[in-house]
Amino acid sequence: MAAMNLTATEKQKERLLAFIRLLRKWNRVYNLTSIRHPVDMVRLHLLDSLSILPYLKGNRVLDVGTGAGLPGLPLALFSPDKEFTLLDSDAKKIRFVRQATIEMCLTNINAEHIRIERFRPQEGFDSILVRAFASLNEIAVETVRLLNPGGVILAQKGKIPQDEINLLENSLVEVFPIEIQGLGAERHLVAIKVRN
Repeated sequence: MAAMNLTATEKQKERLLAFIRLLRKWNRVYNLTSIRHPVDMVRLHLLDSLSILPYLKGNRVLDVGTGAGLPGLPLALFSPDKEFTLLDSDAKKIRFVRQATIEMCLTNINAEHIRIERFRPQEGFDSILVRAFASLNEIAVETVRLLNPGGVILAQKGKIPQDEINLLENSLVEVFPIEIQGLGAERHLVAIKVRN
């Protein structure tokens, strides 16, 4: 975290570790993630999630296809002033997210068991997060209706998906390299803003 210029209180560190313990416990029965080793979970789940913290915009954040609450839960812990909605179509994953929300003492999380296509919130979002959800074009098609004016879609990818970027229409796209200590794989954040 220090290498990423992130500071954490002891309480935040304790809650992140409680999340990892809970994830390992539930993983034995529900297979929430293929990552099993705690050190790998820290790198590939926690640090990967927190790497996009500086790119969040506004107060309302939607995490589409959150799975085991990633990246939404770690980001919500470090952004208590923001309201997070974590969305997944898998009921067992949303049950886990709700339990993790309680154990991490988070009050800024709303977990929704619904497919993105059927999701009709009363208010839009300033940041929409997607991680391994679909191609960038599919992501934009499914989520752009949920963006507030000036909002951004933040898609976590490995290598720069130039072919996918080329297919985006009516969008301003920025790509940011993401460095995670101890992770040899490429990581990029693709920020998509819709032109007015």
